[in-house]
Amino acid sequence: MSGVEATVDARQSGTTGRFLPPLVALGTAPVVVDGDDQLRGRPMNDQIVALRDLGVSVVELGAPGRLPLRITGPIGRGSVAVAADVSSQFVSGLLLCGAVRGLDLRITSDTISRPYVDMTIAVMSAFGADVSIGRAGRFTVGGGYRSPGTYAIEPDASAASYFLAAAAITGGRVRIEGLGRDSLQGDIAFADVLAEMGAQVAIDADSVEIRGGELRGIDVDLRHISDTAPTLAVVAAFATGTTTVSGIGFIREKESDRIAGPVNELVRCGVSAEETSDGFIVRPEGPPRAATFNTYDDHRMAMAFALPGLRIPGVVIRDPGCVAKTWPDYFSVFEAL
Repeated sequence: MSGVEATVDARQSGTTGRFLPPLVALGTAPVVVDGDDQLRGRPMNDQIVALRDLGVSVVELGAPGRLPLRITGPIGRGSVAVAADVSSQFVSGLLLCGAVRGLDLRITSDTISRPYVDMTIAVMSAFGADVSIGRAGRFTVGGGYRSPGTYAIEPDASAASYFLAAAAITGGRVRIEGLGRDSLQGDIAFADVLAEMGAQVAIDADSVEIRGGELRGIDVDLRHISDTAPTLAVVAAFATGTTTVSGIGFIREKESDRIAGPVNELVRCGVSAEETSDGFIVRPEGPPRAATFNTYDDHRMAMAFALPGLRIPGVVIRDPGCVAKTWPDYFSVFEAL
């Protein structure tokens, strides 16, 4: 890649905004990676530091450590260290690039959402990349890419979680085909969380089925499946006993503050809930009541807080169109359910 400067608008997509900087650095033309105000507010500094260590010019055009960034390669072959306690996407982006240029990568922190790194490696391997996993958070990648011929893409486990939760809170039954015990996606583990709460779960290699039951509160660390936290907050409101969610302090800097938001909306519908330093606590003292829920321009908040409407007449969702980020037809499918 060479020539005049290009601009890529990632809009609200954190995956796009964090995967692209290493990939555009494979070329020599300057590329500005930007996004809307929501994405501009999310941290990028760990990736910026790693790219500079690999010889990439990164100019911060807005707030320090945030998009927009002007990136000019080429990225060098070599070794680099990166922290992964803010986002696993920094690791995935570097690994994807490293398969082309060659890279020794060391993770210097605990890795949140580790299943996403494992999924990245599995897909890279399917497309011919060589990925060696060493001890103490070390990876060596290279080999380039080649077509696998036909590659089957799984359904979205994060999206499926709302319908698994729907079965859990209504006593109904939902079966998802194409997702099962062999899924590459970490969020399939949300089915195990629902089972611990009392739902009946049947899971095999290629499907998962949930039947609702008497739900009970649990203590759970969601650091590796943090996208399900708002959904679990809603499920916890229909359970007996206290639910304590931990390990997710980093989700305050997602599309919205996904600790404060769920707590605020649960309180709005009469459920006792409070924030902690790395999660939240839900103490239901009776069934939730109808409310008009705020969504904070966050697709996961809108999808999760639609669920109480399956049990409670009169639930209203403000700005439901924010679901278009990942699932424009969500409410049509929800209605069909």
